[in-house]
Parts: sequence; C-alpha cells; structure tokens
Amino acid sequence: QAFFCLLLCIPWGSSCPPSCQCTERAGAKAVLCSSQHLEEIPKDIPKDAVFLKLDANSITRIPSNAFRHLSHLEELDLSRNAIEKIDRAAFKGVAAGLRTLDLSSNRIRSIPKEALLALNAKLRLANNPWHCECALQEVLWEARLDPDSVQDITCHTAPREEYVGKPLLQVLDAGVNFCSVRQRTTDVAMFITMFGWFAMVIVYVICYVRHNREDTCKHVEYLKSLPSTQGHAE
Repeated sequence: QAFFCLLLCIPWGSSCPPSCQCTERAGAKAVLCSSQHLEEIPKDIPKDAVFLKLDANSITRIPSNAFRHLSHLEELDLSRNAIEKIDRAAFKGVAAGLRTLDLSSNRIRSIPKEALLALNAKLRLANNPWHCECALQEVLWEARLDPDSVQDITCHTAPREEYVGKPLLQVLDAGVNFCSVRQRTTDVAMFITMFGWFAMVIVYVICYVRHNREDTCKHVEYLKSLPSTQGHAE
C-alpha cells in the first residue's frame, strides 16, 4: 500500500525521459539529454524544466509547438545537431521566459524570422551553412544575438559569389542590403504585371473600336442600299 501511495504522490509532470537525466541546479530542474543519439525532441520532458540540453544529438527539425508545454524554460541548448528546418511556431509558448537559445553548429541555411523575432532570448547562430538573404539580415538586425558569436555567422551561399565565405556582419557593414535587392525584384515584378494589364486594356479598346467601326460601315452600306424617298415620289 505504501508503494502505490508513493506512485500516486509523484506528479506526472516530474517524470524524466528515458534517455535523459533530470537533476536540480540552483533549485531549478535541469533536463540533460546530451549525446543520446536523439533524432527528435523527446515528448515527455518535465513541464517544470528550467534548463534543457539537447546538444550533440541527431535532431533534424524543430516542429511547431515543440516546447509549448515548458512554460518555465529559460535555457535551451540545441547546438551540434543536424537541424535543417525550423517551423515558424517552433518556440511558441516559451518566447516570454526563454533567456538563452543555442542553435549553433547545425545545418540551418535559412530560418523564418517569425520563429526568432518574438523571442527575448540571447541567440547563438554561429557555424551554420547560412544562405545570406533578407530574412537572415532582419534577424541579425532585430534579434538579440550573442555578441561573442556574431562574427561566426558566415555566408555559405549568397546572391553574389563575392559574399560567400565572409561573415554576414562584415558584408552588411560594407553597405550591402539584401532586403533592397528583394524589394527591387518585387518592384520589377509589379511593373511587369501592371504593364501586362495595361497592354490588355489597350488591346481591348482597339478591338472594341475596330468592331464598332465595322458595324458602322455595315450600317452605312445598308442605308445606301435602301431605295431613296425621292425615287418613290417619282
């Protein structure tokens, strides 16, 4: 009876994933899942976790609402994984309290700015094969990046070959604006669209005028073919 009573007294939220170790750090729960060959984020992480280490695994994606139930989470380490995709709502539910987010040393080429800009956490994004574009530039400008790792955010690919291999911050300091390039592309597309609509209107007007002219000519010819009133009088 004492055994079953003990089981009933243990809160379900305090269970620990089989591949992880749950400990207390300064009175706060730490969940340590480092180097456990994990391919996805464990589903049964305790709700009262404050520190979560998932580094050095084989995680490839952070799905939407992956940490939504971890309202107490302050530090999240996802470094040294194989992360390629991060969903827009990946960190929904933890944005307010998260203080540190480490995504360094993954395979991230691009990231939806919506996934990071809502966070107040200090971000580590170094050592990823980044594609330098407007979204990454906006993250660099608006997010709270760890100053010690900013120089290691390097352009793995870019719209122009001369930017490849250079730190993104260095490229931006040189006056490059990836967002203006996208804006020019958008402007050209809008101009082409508007020109297309204008051309269609012109063609329609020309066809309409020609059609009316033909109808007028036919009507005039018809009137000419009718016997004149003078002829009937004679």
